[in-house]
Amino acid sequence: MTTAHDTTPQYPFTAVVGMDDLRLALLLNAVSPAVGGVLVRGEKGTAKSTAVRALSALMPHVDVVGGCRFACAPAAPDPGCPDGPHEPGTVEDRPTRMVELPVGASEDRLVGALDIERALSEGVKAFEPGLLADAHRGILYVDEVNLLHDHLVDLLLDAAAMGASYVEREGVSVRHAARFLLVGTMNPEEGELRPQLLDRFGLTVEVAASREPDQRVAVVRRRLAYDADPAGFAAQWAAEETELRHRIAAARELLPDVTLGDAALRQIAATCAAFEVDGMRADIVMARTATALAAWAGRTAVLEEDVRRAALLALPHRRRRNPFDAPGLDEDKLDQTLEEFGGADEGTDGEDDPDPDGPDGGPDGGGPDGGGAPPQDGGDGGPQESPLTQDPELPHQQERESAEAPERPQEQPAAPEQADQGTPAAGGEQAAVGATEPFRTRRLDVPGLGEGADGRRSRARTAHGRTTGARRPHGALGKLHLAATVQAAAPHQRARGRHGRGLVVRRDDLREAVREGREGNLVLFVVDASGSMAARKRMSAVKGAVLSLLLDAYQRRDKIGMITFRGTGAELALPPTSSVEAGAARLEQLPTGGRTPLSEGLLRAHEVLRVERMRDASRRPLLVVVTDGRATGGPEPVVRAARAARLLAGEGTASVVVDCETGPVRLGLAGELARDLQGTAVTLDELRADSVSALVRTVQGNRKAA
Repeated sequence: MTTAHDTTPQYPFTAVVGMDDLRLALLLNAVSPAVGGVLVRGEKGTAKSTAVRALSALMPHVDVVGGCRFACAPAAPDPGCPDGPHEPGTVEDRPTRMVELPVGASEDRLVGALDIERALSEGVKAFEPGLLADAHRGILYVDEVNLLHDHLVDLLLDAAAMGASYVEREGVSVRHAARFLLVGTMNPEEGELRPQLLDRFGLTVEVAASREPDQRVAVVRRRLAYDADPAGFAAQWAAEETELRHRIAAARELLPDVTLGDAALRQIAATCAAFEVDGMRADIVMARTATALAAWAGRTAVLEEDVRRAALLALPHRRRRNPFDAPGLDEDKLDQTLEEFGGADEGTDGEDDPDPDGPDGGPDGGGPDGGGAPPQDGGDGGPQESPLTQDPELPHQQERESAEAPERPQEQPAAPEQADQGTPAAGGEQAAVGATEPFRTRRLDVPGLGEGADGRRSRARTAHGRTTGARRPHGALGKLHLAATVQAAAPHQRARGRHGRGLVVRRDDLREAVREGREGNLVLFVVDASGSMAARKRMSAVKGAVLSLLLDAYQRRDKIGMITFRGTGAELALPPTSSVEAGAARLEQLPTGGRTPLSEGLLRAHEVLRVERMRDASRRPLLVVVTDGRATGGPEPVVRAARAARLLAGEGTASVVVDCETGPVRLGLAGELARDLQGTAVTLDELRADSVSALVRTVQGNRKAA
């Protein structure tokens, strides 16, 4: 948690180079917390966290009841505060808190914890507040919010919706206020957010490292100056920080006087309808954002330009879209809608707008919020036309072109191989073809009971789910199993000298609930891209099936990886990641042609799974091989493929083979491969959830029969 007691000054907000949209979104929330927070999306090393942390220094101080752990306001204390009722007394003035929620935080750390021993033995509610209590009337910052566990996301959703946090444990209940500004940062390459949480963020912005050399030079120089002397660097920007703080206070004071006219409200409603956003939250957020924009500009009327800017900040993450589509708005469509439903209210001609271009007061970035030069050169030597910085942590952003288009193995001329009727010659590379429409797939499970991260695929022992038993806690107590705890403590009450009604409970008596839910898995795709798969209709269907499985992995919170094989070898097209969008992009670019080195693909999968097992032993893999089962190229290709398959089977890897063979005459090679893998073979038709044919959901069901 960031507090005023930290000795090292934060990097100044006004010293950040570029990123005007991010700065504006954060400032609008400082002016009007009712806007609902900010989600910052961007590649690694783009100063997302730096800009967010710098915001806390600009927020106005708050008055709290002295000694209250829940930051109650003296003028209107929470009547249900666990530390209440509050008597008139000491009022403390303190800076607005920024509380950081770690991705790996426990439920108790987020919502607070009850002292179970005291609750059982003394019957008192001994409650230790969590991060939600600390964040009340402040900022709750979640870095890498897309990696947050599902059960923590649920708790955040509840608190954000109700403005309160509820902690209930075995009949003991505590409630406290929890109203906070929610700010999250994420790298989309590592996976997307659940739609329910995405909608809770009022605004969203995309950030990327600048490709302008001058801006990158300014970033490096300012970061080096800050690292060398944080206090001195902060002092150089103190005047700009003070001016910006005053401007925020002035905008807050003006906000109640801002008028949202009927014309602007019609434009807001029409825009949300035109982009088919779900629900009414988008309309409300747009209205609040447009009002905050007017107050920030020093106006008392909302103009069309405020509505347009509000739409660009509030709608991209809410528009109805496929999970693999990039967020964003069609600005031509937006302008068309605003023009169609335009018609300004009287007295809103915009001539009194001192800030038509956002937080910097103009296109050149000059303004009272630090858009101009610092009072002195500052020792950073960088350009003085903008005080903004990109990423202080990683000033040199690596190019991503190599990741977007991974190098493919060099092809060698090969003799034509067996091919289906209508399949072109296998020796040459065929251009990439598009995928058919995705469909809902049947769930493919990993057999047994795992202990991996929470998800929605395979059975596992998890922190949430149905209770199946009790055990002694390993480390901190999780969910208390009350009956088992009482049963363990009951035989020892006389020996412990029990008096009165309380039950004498010791640490050794505590039992925690064992729960069964579902986990996310590592789904590793091994895709045949050889000449035997190169018929356009067949490859389109194969890509459609893989895309459907990727959508399924997205919904079930899996990690995914992709290996392709063709020609003379196999390639790791996508290292294991939580970003199914990256998998869809690699799939779209996948060409076909050449021989079928099936053994190379399986051996590469074995190596990838070996490395991933060392990184995260609890996440169980599911191998999905998409092929017609042919193996050509090299000495004894069929024998080598069978050996590679048995190697994977010997390590207990759960496997499913998606049989892509078509035509009236089928060789059944994919079925033989599935038997060697001790997995299950399914056809493309059987993969569909609405298929008439039955599909064994456990991918190794036939292993039990064997």
